[in-house]
Amino acid sequence: MGYRLTRRGILSGGALGAAASLTACATGSASLAEAKGAFPPSAAPLPLFGPAEGQALLSRNENPYGPSPSALDAISKSASKGAYYTNAEAIQSLMKLIAERHGVDPEQVVVTTGSGEALSAIALIYGPKGPIVAPRLFWDTTSLYAANLGMASITRIPLTADMEIDYAGIEAAITPQTGMVQLCNPNNPTGLTTPGSVIRPAVASMAAKTTVVVDEAYIELTDDESAITCMPLVKEGKNVIITRTFSKIYGMAGIRVGYTISSAETAAKIRATVMSSAPCTSTAAAIACYNDEAFITYSKGKIVEGRQMVEATLGTLGLPYLKSQTNFVYFQSGKPANDLQKAMAAEKISIRGQYMDYVPWSRVSMGKIEDVTRFCKTLPRLIGA
Repeated sequence: MGYRLTRRGILSGGALGAAASLTACATGSASLAEAKGAFPPSAAPLPLFGPAEGQALLSRNENPYGPSPSALDAISKSASKGAYYTNAEAIQSLMKLIAERHGVDPEQVVVTTGSGEALSAIALIYGPKGPIVAPRLFWDTTSLYAANLGMASITRIPLTADMEIDYAGIEAAITPQTGMVQLCNPNNPTGLTTPGSVIRPAVASMAAKTTVVVDEAYIELTDDESAITCMPLVKEGKNVIITRTFSKIYGMAGIRVGYTISSAETAAKIRATVMSSAPCTSTAAAIACYNDEAFITYSKGKIVEGRQMVEATLGTLGLPYLKSQTNFVYFQSGKPANDLQKAMAAEKISIRGQYMDYVPWSRVSMGKIEDVTRFCKTLPRLIGA
């Protein structure tokens, strides 16, 4: 179980949690919340590049410790050649690096401008075939992209009482008309991770009936990536697509590089559907830092340090939270999420507000350690602890 409850959390968050559950049961309001999606826009406007002076930006799951020096050096050198289109051989070099790490053929890899583009393309391919079946809370922006174009619909399966993904419920919802299943492991915004012993057999069973997409954007931040990833299912020839990104562990959210791994046949469909091509600077940066183990270790260490600080603060305050293996934590403060977001914004600390109709749940991302420290010192005062 990933749900950490305390006596104070039950007393302070229980009424709000019950209200949220009742709200979710009201068909009209639940449908409206699902149509809007799990990821509302940030409340406060941001400067063009990064946070404003004095602002703690802890709302967007970014990693401010990137890009790595190796990536920055590659960007600088490649930018001087920005007059030229990205060389196809450069893309192929990155595909080969990715394929070599995961033990697949380069033809099974598709490089995109962030995994968001890949997931949007996948939604456009499979959405017209029938509903996208997914957990009620997941990173749904790309599925909604197709839905808002009239090319897909989403069938959302409620989370369990512990806020876990209900894999049995998702499989039960698959019909011959299903377009695909979309999962996120670790999940966003809950931060919960499903172990490989649970997710792999579930996905293998689903993949015998329909295409299954597993978004692994945060998997490099988990305790044991190899024990969690669904990559072995792709290598076994299952109808599975894995998506990954350079936005998180590599700290390149604004540089935009992601990729998919699937069968070569599926990869060809994705490649034909993506809407753009990676810039020379993005490609060069990805090649330079993909195997930069020193930076990866440093980056993960800073994220884990910040996460442990947040969890220690929540534990001291007796607030319920979900045990995360990502760069964010989903928790209850005893205040409605939007109220806490506004109170934090007044302190120049940016966190996320309410997701759909989950009124009591807030999400805070791991930023620079000094910004995480500000959050940890401010939270007790704002909740009257």
